Amino acid sequence: MKKPAAKKAPAAKGAVKKAPAKTSTPMKGAATKRAPAKRVAPAKLPSAKAAAKAGPVKSFGKAKVAKVLDAAARLRKVVLDALDDLKAKDVAEIDVRGKSGVTDLLVIASGTSSRHVKSIADEVVKKAKQAGNPPIGVEGQREAEWVLVDLGDVIVHVMLPRTREFYGLERLWTVGDSQPAMLAG
Repeated sequence: MKKPAAKKAPAAKGAVKKAPAKTSTPMKGAATKRAPAKRVAPAKLPSAKAAAKAGPVKSFGKAKVAKVLDAAARLRKVVLDALDDLKAKDVAEIDVRGKSGVTDLLVIASGTSSRHVKSIADEVVKKAKQAGNPPIGVEGQREAEWVLVDLGDVIVHVMLPRTREFYGLERLWTVGDSQPAMLAG
């Protein structure tokens, strides 16, 4: 047997009536349930015959390639000028195109003290920013025995002479090549 529902007491005179509760919406950033993703069959790669029929793949135009090379050459000049301004020692450039997919040019220089190394790296960063190429990253500024400035197409290593000799980056990157280009310094 079912019990009758209890009657609600009448609201007191002047009492505010409560609005019916709304369904809650998730707070910003809260996880929500999503419908399961539909599985899609992986696309098939065209066969060699189909690729040959399609014709050659579009490549960059000569003007675009020249523009990219000009930008890299300008960045190289900015770096070398900054190194020269603060009297970096034993500046070497190593072209690593074809050896590394990370960068095109390594520039290695020495400073006479950790303070000099840090100042040289700071100058490279400052000049690169002025040229419109802010660094992607700078590592080693606290210890300043080896500071790496990553500018994308050009990576600059500024080291103390003993650190440079110990790690031998020139030997590492020029195995099988002629000696790296040493600039006057």
